[in-house]
Amino acid sequence: MDKEIGKITKNDTTEIVVRIDDFGDRRGLTIREFVTSDRYTGFTKSGVRILAADFKRFKDMINSISEKEMDEAPIASSKPSEGASKSAPARKPARQQEELPDY
Repeated sequence: MDKEIGKITKNDTTEIVVRIDDFGDRRGLTIREFVTSDRYTGFTKSGVRILAADFKRFKDMINSISEKEMDEAPIASSKPSEGASKSAPARKPARQQEELPDY
């Protein structure tokens, strides 16, 4: 059973498709990118699949989000929280190129 629920335009060549499908004899909700271009037309690997057994939990999570929370205002400031380290995280030293002998 494949049933398309809807599409959301991502850009000129890509849509996000939401559908119910049976993959590997297991029903689930698939949210995947669909590309239409000169080089390729079809689904990409980008996406997610929620198995039917997990759908109620997924739906509860989505329904717990209020529309007010999705307003386009910034979520949080870029200031570090209190108690957070003010220094940048340690980085690995850059790998040095091995010097070659002169011949």
